[in-house]
Parts: sequence; C-alpha cells; structure tokens
Amino acid sequence: MPGSKATHLAGAKRKRESSKTGRPLTKSKTRRTSPSADGDDPQTEILQLEAQILESRRHYNNIATLLKRAQQQAEKHETAILAAVALCRVFSRLLSTGDMVKSKRMAESELVIVQWLKERHREYLDVLLDQYLRGGYAPKQSVALTLLMRMLKEESKAHKDHTLSNSPLTKLVDIILLLPEDDSTRDEFAEKYFKQFDDVRFHTFLSLKKFLDGDLEAPTKQLASSNSLSLLMSLHSVPTSQEDTQAFFTETHSKNPIPSLKVYKSHAQEAWLATLRAGLTKEQRKAVLGVFSHQIAPWFQQPELVMDFLTDSYNVGGATSLLALSGLYYLISEKNLDYPSFYLKLYSLLDDGLLHSKHRSRFFRLLDTFMSSTHLPAALVASFIKRLSRLALHGPPAGVVVVLPWIYNMFKRHPACTFMMHREIRGPDLEAQLEEEGMDDPFSMDEPDPMLTEAIESSVWELESLQSHYHPNVATLARIVSDQFTKRSYNLEDFLDHSYSALLDTELNRDLKKEPEVEFEIPKRIFTAEGTAFSPLGQLMMQVITTR
Repeated sequence: MPGSKATHLAGAKRKRESSKTGRPLTKSKTRRTSPSADGDDPQTEILQLEAQILESRRHYNNIATLLKRAQQQAEKHETAILAAVALCRVFSRLLSTGDMVKSKRMAESELVIVQWLKERHREYLDVLLDQYLRGGYAPKQSVALTLLMRMLKEESKAHKDHTLSNSPLTKLVDIILLLPEDDSTRDEFAEKYFKQFDDVRFHTFLSLKKFLDGDLEAPTKQLASSNSLSLLMSLHSVPTSQEDTQAFFTETHSKNPIPSLKVYKSHAQEAWLATLRAGLTKEQRKAVLGVFSHQIAPWFQQPELVMDFLTDSYNVGGATSLLALSGLYYLISEKNLDYPSFYLKLYSLLDDGLLHSKHRSRFFRLLDTFMSSTHLPAALVASFIKRLSRLALHGPPAGVVVVLPWIYNMFKRHPACTFMMHREIRGPDLEAQLEEEGMDDPFSMDEPDPMLTEAIESSVWELESLQSHYHPNVATLARIVSDQFTKRSYNLEDFLDHSYSALLDTELNRDLKKEPEVEFEIPKRIFTAEGTAFSPLGQLMMQVITTR
C-alpha cells in the first residue's frame, strides 16, 4: 500500500520515529474501527482522520476510509457530507504542496504514490458528480457543487498546463442539463459561477453545444434544452470589448483562456442556436422573444441565422407575433433584413385581442416606430387608423386611451388621411336618404391587405361615437378629432401604462369641489303602506311582505 512504501523510503531514522509513535497510532486505529464504543461522534473521527493524513504519508490509507464514509447512501447522513468536505481540504492541501504532481526526478515508489492519489482523487470527483449531484437531495447537491468548483480552482493552481476542457466542469454541465427543471442546483451554478466568471461561461458555451448536438432521445433533449435556456437567459449583459472578459475563476498562468471577443461570442452564438434547434415550448418561445433584441441578439456574430426563427414566430399569431416584432425590427434596422410582406403581417396583428393583451404597450411603441415614415402610402395608413378605430369601440378604456392619441399623431403626420374626419355629404337627395336608410361604410374589415380595404374612402365615425363613452377620460380624449388640429403631437409614452387600476385610482383620488348627490329626496323609511300606496312596485313589495 502507499503508506507502507512511503515508510520504507523514509530510512532508518524515519522508522525509529514511527516506533515512538506506534502506541498512539494503535489507539487511533481502535477508535476508527469502533467510534461509538469510545463515545466519539462522527465529526471528531473524520477530523482525526484528516489530521493524520496531513501529518504523515503513513496515513494516506485514511483517504480510502474517508471515501467510504462519503459514499454512504443515506440521503440525510451528515457523516457523508462531513467526509466529503474533509476530502476536499485534504486534496486541496496535497495539490498545493505538489504531492499529486509527477516530476521526472521522482523515484518509482514516489510515482506509485502519486498515481494512487490521483486515482483516489478521480474516485472522489466521481462520488461528487454521480452520487451527490445526481442524487436529488438539495443539501448534498449544493455541497457537491461548491466542492467541485473548489477542486477545479485548486487544480488550476497546481498545474500550469491546466485547461477547463480536461476538467470536471464538462461533466458537471452535462449533469446540470439533465436535472429536473425545478432543481435549484442549476440556478445556484448560474448565479455563483456562470454569470460571474468569463472562463466558466466560455467553457459552458462549448459544453452546451456539444451536449445538445449529441444523439439524444426526445424527452432528454427537451429537458436539456429547457435547462440550457434557463442558463443562457440568466445572462443579462453582453461584453463589448476584450477588457470586459477578464473575470476568471481559475488561475490563468499568463495564458488567457478566452482567445478573443469574436471567438467568445461565436461560441455563445453556437450555444444559443443549439438550444433553439432543440425545440422550445410556447412559453419558452415567448420568453426568448421578449428579451431577444437586447439580451440575445448582441451575442450573435451572424444575426441572420435567427431570421427563420423570428419569421416563424411572427407567423404564429397572437402574443407570439407581438413579441417577435422587436426582434424583426432589430434585424430590419440594424442588419438590413428584407421582409417584403412586413406591413401586411403587421396589419393582421390588429385583432380583437390586441387591446386586451398584456403586451399592448410594447406593440404600440413599435407600431409608432414602424408608421413614423412620411413616405408610407395614405391608403396603408388609413387602413391602420380605421381598423384601430373599429377595435376601440369594444376595447377596454385602458386600451382606448392609447389608440386615440396614436390616431391623432397619424393624422398630424399624414395630412392626406384627414379627409376621413371631414367627409362631406353631397347631393340633393343624399341627406334624406342617409336619414332614412343610413350609410354603408365602404371599409372592409375582413380584407387582409391594407391597400385594398378602401379605408381612405371611409370616415372615422367610431371616434365620434367614443365621444359618448361611459368613461369620462375616454369621452374627453375622443373630442380631439372635433377640435382644430392646432395641438402638438401627443407623447405616446404618457398613455401606454394606463390600466384599470390606474384609471380607478385617478377617479378615487380626484378632489371633489362638490359632494355628489345620491338621492334627490331622502326617504325616512324604505317601505311604508302610506308611501307605497300609489307605487305599483311598492304595492307588490308590500304584498310579498304581508304574505310572508
């Protein structure tokens, strides 16, 4: 065994020291074999085993004893966790002192000891990875993650040629990808290491791509994709220069683990593409689209690679299409993406659920940007104005107060559409005919092409109808189309954050100059025979009361 070989190498003087300390060592062995008989608790025994290992090579066999303690299967067995922590301190000390590093001048017996220590070290890492991290018991998983990353750091200090590609980090990431979606270990890894250190992040990008591109079964791939997405979505900032990539967890030894910012972003791009190709649920797709333009797109060296993903999401409809707008706008404005049917698709998003959607504010911000050009055809602009006016008739007040200022701004920006507000009635018999039969609105609500709806031939009678809206704020705001167009354009941001609660709070907190009148004449009693004699409802109520 390694302990006996180390004793033999020590020489005669070493043997005499061993004989002097023979009696205490015999007692310690007796305590280890039956600790409960002497009344020692497990923590004391483990600390004693650890101290003996650090004291002399003769006690290296205690490492095997601690490994057996660490492998105890009971989930809540504290002895196993204590043994694992003790082994971490032992191997950290051995790595720092160079006892686990081979050299050319070592004797054969010394090489045998180093090899034996390396095998025990690998066995220790396997216990942390396969038994602790996969076990599903949160305290053990948290301890295993901390100990594994500590070992990773100590190995980088001990070996100048150390790289993360030949470290336990690869297997650690693979295991994290296969943990349940609600497992806290993934979030702990993301918060403590993945978000904080560039070298860990750089290697994790490589591991994510390699694992997701492997031959996996459908349920396994879906689980791995979900965990990979959670890791990638935890990154809220993107480095913009090489100086932003200098936070390292491991010792670099004057060798930068990140070759360049371009390579760094390239690996991040590959990790994102592998995650998107693995398949996303509807909610995951919405989450990605919601942060794409500021959190995901800056990682991409070639944003055109996600054009299909964005256009497919844009064609889904509903809230998914609304969220895809910002990503498409980023590609159109920043990367010159050509989307010929963009306004046709944008027009189709104006449906019954738009004003009720929680993404309403985001949509109107982008819509205001898309319709800002003064070179858009008047027929196109008129279709958007008319369709939103029609939707406002049965929309919530919080949505209508966004539509009205937007329409006013469109009229100011596109004067050719103002005929929709001042449509004159001509002809001698037309006025009488309108009073008897009404008027057929030429606007076609079912026409999908905004250039063919004939909205420019119609009028915005819907806005005049809104002047009689039950909510006073909406009614007041709708009167802007009846006034002269001398006001400046509205700042749309002042209306985007309105909600039912905000409108209600405004009414409740308003200062009243006069108390509202609830009753014209306050009755002294609710039901009396004298007071209800001439009231049919009162007589009926009295009959009900008397019959009971």
